[in-house]
Amino acid sequence: MVEEGAPLWEPSPEIVRNAKVTRYAEWLGRAGDYESLWRWSVDAPEEFWTSIWDYFGVVGERGDGPVMSGGMPGTEWFAGATLNYAANALRRAASDPGRLAVVSRDEAGGRRTLTLGELAEEVARVRTGLAALGVGRGDRVAAYVPNVPEALIAFLATASLGAIWSSCSPDFGAPSVIDRFTQIEPKVLVAVDGYDYNGRHFDRSEVVRDIAAKLPTLVARVRVPSQDALGADTSGAAETREADATGDGVRTVSWAEVRAVAGPLAFEPVPFGHPLWIVYSSGTTGLPKPIVHGHGGVVLEHLKALSFHQDLGEDDVFFWYTTTGWMMWNYLVGGLLVGSAVVLYDGAATYPETGALWRLAAEEGVTYFGTGAPYVTASMKAGLEPSGLDRLRGLGSTGSPLPPEGFAWVHDALPEVQLGSFSGGTDVCTGFVGAVPLLPVRAGVIPCRCLGAKVESFDPSGTSVVGEVGELVLTLPMPSMPVMFWNDPDGSRYRDSYFSEYPGVWRHGDWIKILPDGGCVIYGRSDSTLNRGGVRMGTSEFYRVVERFEEITDSLVIDTGQLGQEGRLLLYVTMAEAATLDDDLVARLRRELREGLSPRHVPNEIIEVPGIPRTLSGKKLEVPIRKILLGVAPTMAANLDAMANPEVLSHFVPENHPASESHPAPETHPAPENHPASETHSAPETRSAPEADAPRH
Repeated sequence: MVEEGAPLWEPSPEIVRNAKVTRYAEWLGRAGDYESLWRWSVDAPEEFWTSIWDYFGVVGERGDGPVMSGGMPGTEWFAGATLNYAANALRRAASDPGRLAVVSRDEAGGRRTLTLGELAEEVARVRTGLAALGVGRGDRVAAYVPNVPEALIAFLATASLGAIWSSCSPDFGAPSVIDRFTQIEPKVLVAVDGYDYNGRHFDRSEVVRDIAAKLPTLVARVRVPSQDALGADTSGAAETREADATGDGVRTVSWAEVRAVAGPLAFEPVPFGHPLWIVYSSGTTGLPKPIVHGHGGVVLEHLKALSFHQDLGEDDVFFWYTTTGWMMWNYLVGGLLVGSAVVLYDGAATYPETGALWRLAAEEGVTYFGTGAPYVTASMKAGLEPSGLDRLRGLGSTGSPLPPEGFAWVHDALPEVQLGSFSGGTDVCTGFVGAVPLLPVRAGVIPCRCLGAKVESFDPSGTSVVGEVGELVLTLPMPSMPVMFWNDPDGSRYRDSYFSEYPGVWRHGDWIKILPDGGCVIYGRSDSTLNRGGVRMGTSEFYRVVERFEEITDSLVIDTGQLGQEGRLLLYVTMAEAATLDDDLVARLRRELREGLSPRHVPNEIIEVPGIPRTLSGKKLEVPIRKILLGVAPTMAANLDAMANPEVLSHFVPENHPASESHPAPETHPAPENHPASETHSAPETRSAPEADAPRH
């Protein structure tokens, strides 16, 4: 066992001297230790965020309004400023068109590249095509696409128009996508007809038809074939237009047709807080919340985070294993803002073997390699010894807490590489706490709070504590906090999501311990969100699938994962009169959950109980039951006097309490957040104690 806090890596004087954050501090005239720089960044936020704009020379008009006004929620940033994300991402295209911008790889060995000039040309073409379809400022473009160049090009084209991007990965089932996209009323749907994963092809054409049929605001669907290549001959583009199968008058056009016209590359100037993209919460208390981030907040935050914390710049090749349904895709493509080449990978992390991503990194000369914590753990368990990574100097880990053993494996396998474990969220599209080249790496400890992020740990009374586990909160706004939730005109959903517990203070929903020296340890979610291999999803989405079955009157789903280890997913059901939990019902439940949510969300066990514990107001006791399953005494986990049916609680206490010992976490191969996990990557599904082989697609 590796002791938490054991020293593993120390930056050399050369690393410290050449770090981009060091150069920034010298430019500021604030050379010194990191802690003092962080303290200044949160004590003088107006000066700090203005310095980010000035230091990086943000493309846009700064304006003469205040840097920040108002408190949380509702802080307004850089009033009077105008800019465009795409203009900043492509700012180097005119002066250095031959510079490598994008490398695209797939699990079959396919490879495509784009220079900055080629990327800019493709964005201009697709911008022209989207405009011809009627897309303009404020319109939504929804995408159901894998992590391929077409996704990046369509996003930049959308942003250049001042339109709003939103994407889901094609492994998502139709219900999950419909729950998201119907809320934002898109004008155009960009969708792939299939994708490859784990050596198999998955046809999604029928799913796309189902999604489109539920989006009445669509005027066009853009079809991106699975193997469509950029620069393909477009002479027959007109013939690729398909008749609309539903007769609803929505045009269906090919990608080739959308990019057929070589229009000018232009960028719509928009206000600092103008919506850039819509990403989604996990949907714990209802439909997934459509989180809107603004152009300016994302540009400033990603410039800061990627340059100062990842130490990325124009000489770097940046890779993060992700899909378009996880915020890390949005973060990855931000590498263009700092001039890095970005590597897009479409496929399984462990196909054809666990070392696939390490091999890709060696072949592409990756300098910064990012992945989910489970992939690091899987590499450790497989005893891998990555080689050929001569250019690699940084490794990022996120999605779930990385245990100390994972830290130690990275140090042993890649002793010259700095490990950066980061924690943040979709809500701000960045990390709150992470690494920086100036600080050492210790096992299980995240080195610092990120610049501009005033992270604190609150005890139950709302008092800031050090050296104790508490709620992760932010007591100061950040520019990349949501500008709003979509279709939330009075801001009530936004306020309830983050500010109901501590008015004026952002409660994030993670457990954190802040050490006296500024280091941090994350202990996982403090709420009931399901986190399967990094795929965060709310319980309400789960219940919408389960409780459609007439045989089931009530249900409760619990994820026992904790501290970076994926636990078991347990589904408790209460049956209707005369109904039984037979093999046929179990099979149908699993099939619906797999197709409606994802393969990761198929439960390990489905257990019949006489009733689901609820509060007097009718709320399910998800968090208390999870605590019981992890070993907490029932009387400590739940207030029996506040329960409507305390007599059912005994049915959720495992025979050999604490439950964590009787429900060991299954060993699984990792998948990143919102990434397709084939059945070969899922935990075995069971209805009763004996393990059963998981059925295949």
